[in-house]
Amino acid sequence: MKIHLTSIFVDDQATALDFYTNVLGFVKKHDVPLGGEARWLTVASPDAPGGTELLLEPADHPAVKPYRDALVEDGIPLAQFAVEDVQAEYKRLTSLGVRFTQEPLAAGPVTTAILDDTCGNLIQIATQLQ
Repeated sequence: MKIHLTSIFVDDQATALDFYTNVLGFVKKHDVPLGGEARWLTVASPDAPGGTELLLEPADHPAVKPYRDALVEDGIPLAQFAVEDVQAEYKRLTSLGVRFTQEPLAAGPVTTAILDDTCGNLIQIATQLQ
């Protein structure tokens, strides 16, 4: 068993696609109209385009807003992405105007930072544990 797809709720799919591709560096994998404005919209790592996909799912279910609001209020990231060097990625992303709610923080063998994805979520970036 392996993770093939996971989702993240976003306020606006077009904004999310722009942020996740043009800022974070993911690549668009699928973009299928579902009727109305909703799309089956996924992105993947450019290093593993056939790997795990992230579904940028519309946040229109009534349970989503209170759930995400509570996580953001408590500073809890909804997802975590692995990066080779948190400090370098923090510097790159801040130069692009990304807002971080936690600057890089070393905790034993891992360094983390938390960013605002502009779509209603906090995302943690972390070095990979070896």
